Amino acid sequence: MTKILGITGGIASGKSTADVFFREKQIPVIDCDQIAHDILNKGEKGYELVLKRFGMNILKSDRSINRSELGQIVFNDKKQLETLNRITHPLIFQEIQAKIALNNPSKNSLVVVDAPVLFEANGQKYCDFTLLIAIPESLQMKRLMLRDRLSKGAALKRIRSQMPLSQKEKLADFVINNTGTKQDLKSKLEQLLLEIKGEDLYGMS
Repeated sequence: MTKILGITGGIASGKSTADVFFREKQIPVIDCDQIAHDILNKGEKGYELVLKRFGMNILKSDRSINRSELGQIVFNDKKQLETLNRITHPLIFQEIQAKIALNNPSKNSLVVVDAPVLFEANGQKYCDFTLLIAIPESLQMKRLMLRDRLSKGAALKRIRSQMPLSQKEKLADFVINNTGTKQDLKSKLEQLLLEIKGEDLYGMS
């Protein structure tokens, strides 16, 4: 039977590096950020629902959603963010379930779901176990500002829009602190896989 490992963490915490690691191990990775992007494409249900709620002002000239404009709205207004999440989260998890079902249990004994808002959306109920990749807020802000070319204020708003790290740590089955290099993170993930196998969660022991 296929087991589901849900990975979460704050923005710029290192989830993408973890995804690369698991794919190198031939473990399927379902990227919720990509799903969240796709459901807002023209013709998708999410597109219609978001447009109905937020209005025509969020459209570009080609009638695609201006994601930067939408981001400005929701990251500056907690209620607007909650509204967007109520629209998109059910659609995202429907797509996750569909993608999980496509995996052959005899071939893939583990499937990874990368979900930045896993706990905020109560997505852990879809997982057999969960992993939190954690970094201090100061390092997270530095990485986010560099990666997305954001001001300190804009970076902080995005970080604070998510559940506090301390709360996520209480909910996660496994926690990896990612304060070192990419190779350090991969070494910790390698150890995690061994631990999962040892607990007979991965179907490999």
